[in-house]
Amino acid sequence: MLGGALGVAAHRLASFSGEKVEVVILGLSVFLIATGTTFFRFFPKLRARYDYGLLIFILTFSLISVSGYREDEIIDVAHKRLTTILVGGSATVLVCILICPVWAGEDLHNITASNIEKIANFLQGFGSVYFQEPNEKNEQELLNEYKSVLNSKGVEDNLVNFAKWEPRHGKFRYRHPWDQYLKIGSLTRECAYKIDALNCFLNSDLKTPLEVREKIQESCAKMSLECSYALRELALGIKTMTCSPSTDPHIVNAKTAAKKLKNSMKSGLWPETDLLEIIPAVSVASLLIEVVSCTVKITDCVHELASLSKFQKRDAKTTKQTSLENVKRTPSIEASHSFNIIVE
Repeated sequence: MLGGALGVAAHRLASFSGEKVEVVILGLSVFLIATGTTFFRFFPKLRARYDYGLLIFILTFSLISVSGYREDEIIDVAHKRLTTILVGGSATVLVCILICPVWAGEDLHNITASNIEKIANFLQGFGSVYFQEPNEKNEQELLNEYKSVLNSKGVEDNLVNFAKWEPRHGKFRYRHPWDQYLKIGSLTRECAYKIDALNCFLNSDLKTPLEVREKIQESCAKMSLECSYALRELALGIKTMTCSPSTDPHIVNAKTAAKKLKNSMKSGLWPETDLLEIIPAVSVASLLIEVVSCTVKITDCVHELASLSKFQKRDAKTTKQTSLENVKRTPSIEASHSFNIIVE
């Protein structure tokens, strides 16, 4: 509407001058308006949310102002242009809301939970593969799921921009904290990059001797599994929009294992061992400690989302069922969870 109104105003202003001056005024107005609007499109915040609207503004203004030079019925041209935009926009909105609903907010919500769960799947299977324990046949497929998280930024940014324009729907109320999903996605990708480095040690041609890995096996396996359980609880909490009380104990257990591993490494785990054989094992241990740190950050960010979105408390039955599912996935480490929780 603004583009059409300015187009009519430019035509009226130019019509008061002579025929030769009218061409100059119309050309100058199109140049100035198009240049200024294009300049505004370079601002990241404006480009993210209003890029298409600014483009339509330029097209509408140019069409009406230039068409008016050859047509006397400038009001009819503006009316037809605005009517076309309103009819097309209304039809699109009605189809996307009533006939075939497509909610960007819901897609963003599900993708965020799915990405966290993919990270959890890798961490759950990493210990058994790296330390050569018996594992399931489909575990290798789960170890590669995280790779889709590495390139998820573009999709998340677009979905957030679309979600901000959507009305209240389903569980998503007005002014839902969509920007919080970007923070969670950024931390999830940070964790995925560290996991990608861990994956390199699984496929490396230089294998660390098993006796070297065994000295860090207990702490590393516990960090990996506890982070996996915590992330899986967070993913389930996002999907169901509920708060799980069992996430914090897993975080405490992972931090305790990380602290124990740090102390062990300081005291010297591999005396009289070739340095080249130790370096890969130390790198794996350091990366897992960083993964624990990332998991803590993701947990805090998800808790903030739960607070802003007013997630409901999860019932005890659902929490117990989730815990049983975690144990069923890794029966070989069931006894490793029978230890006291040490709060730092």
